[in-house]
Order: sequence, then C-alpha cells, then structure tokens
Amino acid sequence: MATMESLIVTVNRIQRACTVLGDHGGDTNLPTLWEALPSVVVVGGQSSGKSSVLESIVGRDFLPRGSGIVTRRPLVLQLHKTERGLQEYGEFLHLPKKKFTDFFVNLTLIDLPGLTKVAVEGQPESIVQDIEIMVRSYVEKPNCIILAITPANQDIATSDAMKLSREVDPTGERTFGVLTKLDLMDKGTNAIDVLEGRAYPLQHPWVGIVNRSQADIKKNVDMIASRRKEREFFASSPDYGHLASKMGSEYLAKVLSKHLESVIRARLPGITSLINKSIEELEAELSHLGRSVAVDAGAQLYTILELCRAFDRIFKEHLDGGRPGGDRIYGVFDHQLPAALRKLPFDRHLSLQNIRKVVSEADGYQPHLIAPEQGYRRLIDGALNYFRGPAEASVDAVHFLLKELVRRSIAETQELKRFPTLQAEIAAAASEALERFREESKKTTLRMVDMESSYLTVDFFRKLPQEVEKGGNPTSSSVDRYAESHFRRIGSNVYSYVGMVSDTLRNTIPKAVVYCQVREAKQSLLDHFYIQLGKKEGKQLALLLDEDPALMERRQQCVKRLELYKSARDEIDSVLWAR
Repeated sequence: MATMESLIVTVNRIQRACTVLGDHGGDTNLPTLWEALPSVVVVGGQSSGKSSVLESIVGRDFLPRGSGIVTRRPLVLQLHKTERGLQEYGEFLHLPKKKFTDFFVNLTLIDLPGLTKVAVEGQPESIVQDIEIMVRSYVEKPNCIILAITPANQDIATSDAMKLSREVDPTGERTFGVLTKLDLMDKGTNAIDVLEGRAYPLQHPWVGIVNRSQADIKKNVDMIASRRKEREFFASSPDYGHLASKMGSEYLAKVLSKHLESVIRARLPGITSLINKSIEELEAELSHLGRSVAVDAGAQLYTILELCRAFDRIFKEHLDGGRPGGDRIYGVFDHQLPAALRKLPFDRHLSLQNIRKVVSEADGYQPHLIAPEQGYRRLIDGALNYFRGPAEASVDAVHFLLKELVRRSIAETQELKRFPTLQAEIAAAASEALERFREESKKTTLRMVDMESSYLTVDFFRKLPQEVEKGGNPTSSSVDRYAESHFRRIGSNVYSYVGMVSDTLRNTIPKAVVYCQVREAKQSLLDHFYIQLGKKEGKQLALLLDEDPALMERRQQCVKRLELYKSARDEIDSVLWAR
C-alpha cells in the first residue's frame, strides 16, 4: 500500500512539472493545476523569524539574510527525504553551484516576502500594499495551509500574520500559529497563554520555536547544534517544560507534514477529477486548433486545398439549407422582385395624355388607318424598358447575399481561423468570382428583357376584340381615332400585354439569376483560385499558411498544459496502483 509520504512526493513532482511547463497559477485562459495542489505558505512580518523557521525545518542554512526586504518574491521549497542512497539536492541562484542535501521531511513550503507597515527609503510608496496583495493572493486559496509566524516578544493582537490569516481563514482550520523568539522575551514574562490556546485560540495547537541567535549565526553554529539547544531550552524551561514534546522546529515539521498528508488524501479525488476533465478540454481545444503546419510544399498545398474544401462545403450548406442564409435568396424572387414589378410606373406611362402623345408622334403627318401599330410598339417598348431596373436589382441583391454567405462561411470554417492570410485570399478570390457571375447574370437577364421587346407575341393582339361599326364590319374610317375611348382601349391592351410579359419575367429572371450566379457559385466559386494555387511555389504557399501568432501561442500553451496534466495523471496513477 502506498504511504502518504509517496503522495507528498507525487504532489511535489506535479508542482515541479507545473513550474517547468508554465503553470504558476492565476492564469485566466488556461486550466490551472497549481492552485488545486495543497501547499504550506509561510506568512509573517519583516524580522519575525520566517527565514530562521524555514531553515530549522529544512535543517540547513541556505536562505539569504540581511536587513529590510530580503525575500523579494515567492520561494517554493520542496523537501523530499531520500532513501537507498538516492540523493536529491537543492540549489539556489544566490549560492551558485552549492548543493544542499539531507533535507528533513517530505514537505512543500512557500516562503513569501515579509509584511511591512511602512515604506523605508529607497522603496516605492506602494510597497506595503503590493506585498499584502501578493501574500493575500496565496493565502486566500482554499488549498493553502497557512504557517503564520509571530514573534513572542510582540503583542499577538498586532501580529500582521494573524490579522491576515483571520481575514482569509476565519474558522482557523487552515492556520498553524508559530511563536518565534521565545528566548528573547523580557524576564518574568512568557507566552503560555498563547501556546496553550487561551489568548488566541486556533483549531491547530500553537508551536513555539527557538531560532539561532545572530551570535550563533556569526559563529557558524550548524543546525544540528541549534536544534539540540532548542530542545534543551524547552526541556529545561520552567514555563514551557510541560509542553516540550510539542514544541520546536522538529515537531513543527512533523505536524505540518502529517497535516499536509491528510489534506492531500482528502483533496486527491477532486484533483484527479480536475485532471481528467482538463485533459478532455485541452484535447478538444487542440483538435479544434488543428495540427501544426507542415513545411513540405506538397503537404502545404494539400492543406490549403483541404481548407478550401472545408470552406466550400459550409458555403454550399448555406445555399442548400443545411445552414441559414440561402432562404434569403428565395426571398429576393418571392418578395423583392414581385414588389419591384408592382411598383413600376405603368399608370403614368399609360395615362391618356401620354398615350395620345406617343400615338400622335408615331403617326407623324399621316394618321393611322385602322390600328396605331407604331404607337402600340412605342408604348410597349417604353413599358418593357422599365423591366430592366427590377432585373438588375435582382441580380445585385443575390450578389450581395452571396458575398455575405462567403463572409459567414469563412468565419464559420473553424480550420481557417488559424490562417488570416489564407482567409483574405479566399475572400478575395470568391469576391472576384462572384463579380464575374454578376456581370454574366446581368447580361443574361437584360437580354431576356430585350428579347421581349425585339419580338412581340402576335397572337396576343390577334385575339383582341376589333372595333366595329354599327353595321357589324370593322370600320375603315378615321372619324373617332382620337376619341378618349379609343386611347383608353389602346392603354388597356398595352397594359394587358405588359402584364403578360411581367408574369413571364417574374418566372424567368429568377431562373437566369440562379443559373448564372447561384449555380456557378456552387460549382466553380474557387476554380480560378485553384488554378493560381497550382502555379505558386513553396514560399508563396507558406505565406498563405502564415498562421495567426496568437493561435500558434495558444496551441503551444495547450500542448504544454496537456503535457502537465498527463504527467500529473501518470504520477497519481503510479501511487494509486502501488496500493
């Protein structure tokens, strides 16, 4: 069965992997494992003895010393007791090439800068608030065990560490109180009320520590001798002798290690669940982001063609109804075109005044004998000319909708999001093709209007009732040729013929538009682009696959984070399988 020590070692390894692979907590755009891992955070005011406590727990003199702020950033200490001759070591940048071994217990500690109340010379005015914000960001996390350091020769009510701990951990279940400098208290005073939990009660017992004095440090008194002196102090003290077995740095290290083990045990199922969930999310996102771009020209061309086909597939889905948008093209034919035809100014064109004017001008110096054929033709030609506007408007409306569908299809092609240059090239190629389709469609639809003008449907006029005299024979005189009723009949006949043509064009214009624009867009939207691709060299193809730097960075982040989570899963599995 795996021991809890092995779980601490596992968490240590996961934390190291977090550090190497860039998970320092606080990330908002990536899942973080660091913040889910339990750790012990050391908090205290400046000169409270934090560094000495840490060195006592570790059993080595390794931290930098000096006046003012010495610990300037969070320092993560991972302690692992080695066995069977396998040695691990610690190395710090302020003591290069010096290796520290023989650490005391399995434990992870995070040393934070000391809290301060005022900025001294050379420090920014914001230093007090900056340090508190940094420390608070660590201790407010629910997986953080707080080691609150307070000097015994300071009033506990003014302790910065206890004040902050009480704010973030009001129940005290995450806080361990440590009293340092017990040997420096004024004669006749002691800290029994604090250590026995009466002055400032906590859920966990207070632990008293006696650190090395400055004189001991200057004399290079090692940690073994220092611990012996600490044990002797508590054992021989009339005030603390009855608590000697629960005092000192060795006892503190064991208590913290045991508590950290229990916290890890309690949080392990949640950590495992978080790891599995994050792996699924990261793998899904990487699948969405796609693979890295190939460097071979042939592979690059294949990738570009695949991306174009993906876009083309989505574009066709919009047209065919699999996605919204294509229905708006039908709306042009079913609503916009009929409405435009109804609004044509035939009432003005076929008013009595205009009919009389057109017929008279067509007759010239010699009035028509039976029917004003030239007048009819001029009235019909003028009326049919109005159909050019709705025909062109239908072409332009469908052109606009197709351009909008291209834009939407590019945006919806997830694989293309990685390549803004290729997006722009596809958009330009599609726009150029649609422009060609529009010009051809305009020619075709206007040709259909012109065809109606070039040859009138004779049978329509043959079937019209003829003007007859009272005797029943078609009249041959021109006595009432310019009467109002005559012009009304001409207007009515022309209006009926134009209505017949309007019905015809209402059906044929959509056919021409669909054939010349929609059908061509479905079949050959990127044909010209494909021809141009075949002429490009490797460098030119690479430029098209010039991936968005933000997406490249995101993929790298996801790959590293996925590596971290899989490593963490393997670490935990190795411990669980060993049980």
